[in-house]
Amino acid sequence: MRRSALLFSSTIALALAACAPTAAQQPLASADASLDTAEAALSLSEFFEKYDEAQLELSPEAKAYRGIRDASYDKWDDYSDEGAAMQQELLQFVAGYMRENYDLDSLSGDDALSFRLFEAMAERSARTYKYRKNVYLFNQMRGAQSGLPAFLINIHRVSSRSDAVDYADRVAGMGAVLDILTVEARERAENGVMPPKWVYPYVISDIENLLNAGEENAVLADFKTKVEALPLVDENDASEAAEASILYELARDAWFGSAEPALRSLLAEMKRQEAIAPIDDGVWRLPDGANYYSALLKNYTTTDLTADEIHNIGLSEVERIHGEMRAIMAKVGFEGSLQDFFKFTRNDDRFFYTSREDYLADANAVLRKMEAKLPDYFGRLPKAPMVIKPVEAFREKSAGKAFYQSPAPDGSRPGTYYVNLYNLRDMSKNELEALAYHEGSPGHHLQRALQTEMGDLPPFRRFGGVTAYTEGWGLYSEELGKDMGFYTDPYSDFGRLGMELWRACRLVVDTGIHDKRWSREKAIQYLTDNTPNPDGDIRKAIERYIVYPGQATAYTIGKLKIMELREQAKTRLGVQFDIREFHDVVLESGPVPLDILEENVESYINKRLAIMTDGS
Repeated sequence: MRRSALLFSSTIALALAACAPTAAQQPLASADASLDTAEAALSLSEFFEKYDEAQLELSPEAKAYRGIRDASYDKWDDYSDEGAAMQQELLQFVAGYMRENYDLDSLSGDDALSFRLFEAMAERSARTYKYRKNVYLFNQMRGAQSGLPAFLINIHRVSSRSDAVDYADRVAGMGAVLDILTVEARERAENGVMPPKWVYPYVISDIENLLNAGEENAVLADFKTKVEALPLVDENDASEAAEASILYELARDAWFGSAEPALRSLLAEMKRQEAIAPIDDGVWRLPDGANYYSALLKNYTTTDLTADEIHNIGLSEVERIHGEMRAIMAKVGFEGSLQDFFKFTRNDDRFFYTSREDYLADANAVLRKMEAKLPDYFGRLPKAPMVIKPVEAFREKSAGKAFYQSPAPDGSRPGTYYVNLYNLRDMSKNELEALAYHEGSPGHHLQRALQTEMGDLPPFRRFGGVTAYTEGWGLYSEELGKDMGFYTDPYSDFGRLGMELWRACRLVVDTGIHDKRWSREKAIQYLTDNTPNPDGDIRKAIERYIVYPGQATAYTIGKLKIMELREQAKTRLGVQFDIREFHDVVLESGPVPLDILEENVESYINKRLAIMTDGS
């Protein structure tokens, strides 16, 4: 039995010791023996808890995200291919054991749903795992060159001397992680797996931003700030100041002794690859590229839609939204073509901020107004607060437009809406409302904070995700804002349509690039002709879709399904339809594939109809 199976079975053995004393008193002949009696000892929910424990033992970073600080708080995950294999083996081992030892037909309610969700998750993971070597390890969207520093800055809390030492140890451990990934990236390059040539300057810039800053780099600056904030550190106490200095030297030595040399090696490898990198943009050029892309589409949308079908849905949605935009043009009295209106909203100074502070102030004000109306549309609301933060300077040039980070389940970290204010001309005033609703409430914060707070669900449901569901909800939330009475400024409503159009265009350009072999330039031109977004926004978006194939198709596919289900519920329930009940049904399961979401809503409708019939 491999290590992952042994790891899982050991947690089962511990559970048996706790809940089945007679079994615990008997020596376990092997790991398999402990598993043989697990069914009798553990409910399905307990079984999933043990899987979560085993998974966390493989991921110190996941523990930190959840606010867990233990003996592994100074460690990184295993970034080797063996580490990825261990995670996959654990998942598939547990899924197989579950199928053999728990009978779906005898389960009901959340247990039955959890069984099906875990099985579906394992199947999606297995489908994409075989293509893991096609993933670009370093690009402008993700990679250890920015991911490790961001983790230290945003996730690693320091509230004691021990936490500070662990931080320094993690800085020291960056070297080994970066070295492993540098070697792996080199091996993938030898097999023809490299991002397009234009990606490399972004990655190189991220690395050089850290290296050129010397001792003022973002990681050491963050460490210093956190140590200085420790309650035991008193500037007027020489001994405390000396202790702070000692801790800082630990981190400094770790940076210059481990992290910096590894970053320099990575930098050299990225420059070597840049010289030989391909110029074609789609993943069709990768090993088994067509099947790889097909697997990604199935994974992200949780449907069997083909690239052609997704492409055509996008074209249809673009045409519909253009029609609604023309109505707003008429409302504001603009004379000219839709493309003329795009140019006007793209370039006129009135539609852009001149300071980051003003953008953040308006975004906070918009969300405060939204918060006041949420109880009218939702029965369940999250407890966790949310803050808005600008993306950190060291990665803002390469990072995406906006993103959300879930709160820690122990309440130690709020939900965070990150907005990229590197170039204010990429952040139109017209889009501010829709973007805030998508990333904040009623979008990602409301959904993902509620999910995190569902303590009665198995951890894989509380902390996992299904892209079509989560991003579909985010996009749905943008339109929901209009139903709630917002977007009173027609230009803001135009911005909402622009955001919806943006996601519809993604269906066209993502499949265009990766299936129809469009160039980056052709995809950029399509967005320029069909959206009001500024040039920088367009270029950054297309570059994202190129290195993150398939993911962008999930938004519109998910949103269309939620809208379809809401219309079904309204039509069948008539005056008995309650928008708060509908939203609670969608949210109370946590993220699910779209077919299961449809089943959940159908079940809700049938139950309400039965109550209505009985009541009559």
